[in-house]
Amino acid sequence: MSEQDSHHIENDPQFKGLNVNSGIEQPDSVSNDSVKRFLQKKRKLLPVQDYVDGILKGDITLLSKAVTLVESSKAEHQKLAQQIIAACLPHSGNAVRIGITGVPGVGKSTFIEALGKYLTSKGEKLAVLAIDPSSERTKGSILGDKTRMEELASDNNAYIRPSPSAGSLGGVARKTRETIILCEAAGYKNIFIETVGVGQSETAVHSMTDFFLLLMLAGAGDELQGIKRGIMEMADLIAINKADGNNVEKADMAKVQYKNAIHLFPRKESGWDPNVLTCSAYQKVGIDSIWEQIEKYRKQTVDNGYFYKKRNEQATYWMHETIEEQLKRNFYDHPEIKEKVKVLENYVLSDKMSSFIAAGELLDTYSKLK
Repeated sequence: MSEQDSHHIENDPQFKGLNVNSGIEQPDSVSNDSVKRFLQKKRKLLPVQDYVDGILKGDITLLSKAVTLVESSKAEHQKLAQQIIAACLPHSGNAVRIGITGVPGVGKSTFIEALGKYLTSKGEKLAVLAIDPSSERTKGSILGDKTRMEELASDNNAYIRPSPSAGSLGGVARKTRETIILCEAAGYKNIFIETVGVGQSETAVHSMTDFFLLLMLAGAGDELQGIKRGIMEMADLIAINKADGNNVEKADMAKVQYKNAIHLFPRKESGWDPNVLTCSAYQKVGIDSIWEQIEKYRKQTVDNGYFYKKRNEQATYWMHETIEEQLKRNFYDHPEIKEKVKVLENYVLSDKMSSFIAAGELLDTYSKLK
């Protein structure tokens, strides 16, 4: 049997009609110098001022690179990100931050694209960010919104950033808030923060936005079911989407129901009376009326001082949230704590120690390590 035959058993005479060539020897991709140089160049970090100058000029590439640093868990990247944020902070704060949430299937992506294109057609710049609380479980980001919003994604006046790929809701929310600062410094005057999931993420979005928009559906059963009262109370505007075709009458009926419901809630500190509107994002009907409400809200709250009062409260809230998150991370990342947690967990599971005593011991151990 030839050398070629010895490599491939298929060339044995018993397999009639088969003939397999050895092929050519493949180069080792890891040792390929050009690939190494490409990867090194790709990973190279720039000086802080280069990122800042690029962001202030509206350079999308450098903005995206800076956001990637914000989302990174590497200490080196975090240090650089915080320096970039500090330099961009004086240039931020001039945008209106709009939180958008809604029940599954409400058409958030279609709505955001319709409202976004309405703004960009007027020469406005828009950034769309997402908060994905499911990433903590799946360790993956939801990129669907970017693919569904094809028209907006290709708009030069729009910037769409998918959720961070992993992390706790608090961590993801903090990174989103830091990304807001960078986007505002880059000249985006309208920031949409979308909740990809449901649950606590609405509270996180509410704590970093000026205006909270709740999208709802009509004709999907009892309109007041499937949404928490707390979320409705947070809403500054309820928009009933898909009010088109045979659904127009149902949408109008749902509008009356929601108006009656929101009047039962306590009056908002902002002095704003939440409204209920119908729209069709697909047919781009009623989108202008929704934007008029947002502009009216901003003017009213700026005039009565609530707009900036809320911004200040949010800034201090995120300071405390960041402290709590960092303390928690430092606690669980400490080698001695990691070891002791395993031991005490077994004690708790075998009823040798209560959960509270175990927690106390861990905290005492940590305080002595400092």
